[in-house]
Amino acid sequence: MSRKKKHEHVNHERWLVSYADFITLLFAFFVVLFASSQSDKKKQIQIAAVMQTAFTPLGTFEGHSKVPSLTEASGAAAVVRPAALALPFPQAGQVREAEIEGRLGRVIRAQMSRLPAGSFAMRMTPEGLVVSLNEVGFFASGSAEVRVEAVAAVAALAGALPDAPLRVEGHTDNLPIHTAQFGSNWELSAARASAIARLLLERGTMHPANVSAAGFAEFHPVASNATEEGRRANRRVDVILLRGPAPSR
Repeated sequence: MSRKKKHEHVNHERWLVSYADFITLLFAFFVVLFASSQSDKKKQIQIAAVMQTAFTPLGTFEGHSKVPSLTEASGAAAVVRPAALALPFPQAGQVREAEIEGRLGRVIRAQMSRLPAGSFAMRMTPEGLVVSLNEVGFFASGSAEVRVEAVAAVAALAGALPDAPLRVEGHTDNLPIHTAQFGSNWELSAARASAIARLLLERGTMHPANVSAAGFAEFHPVASNATEEGRRANRRVDVILLRGPAPSR
């Protein structure tokens, strides 16, 4: 008599294992998507801030509703502070000014050994880069004639200056002057400014329409006239590389 075959027990719940694996993978996939979306949102906020900072001074973008609103995950408006972010690239004007300042600084350092101490000074102002040619190195007292030994320094400065808007200003201290040539500090300061401007044009490559000269006498001091040291600093000719546009020709 033949034995009856035993029927194997069929497990109908094995599909749960595959289903659980699928759900786990799906959960991990959505976690990755969520994390990526949060990272991209932060990058968008940073990029928007950088672009706004870079182009607003140039007048390319206006700071109103044209810029899309970016919000945090909580729904509150994101506070973007462009000034706190480091720009990935410097602005063109800053690059130009830094390059010119470095070039002029090298020229001045090369000429300092040939002239008395304190002959040069350089500073940045809202108007632009200012190179001061102090009287001690460039003029005799009460004279508007450039010292012979200083002509080479002015020529070197002229060669380093770009063809850009330039103003040459003459300044004096507050001690009055009255000579056969100059009736007041106004005439002296204007004559010194004109002498430097003429040399810059003769030795440089600037277009004359880009250059102007003016005398301010003692009324624009950079130091106190109460001391000899201050008066010495005030007796100067300022060469100002202007940030503004060139005058129309």
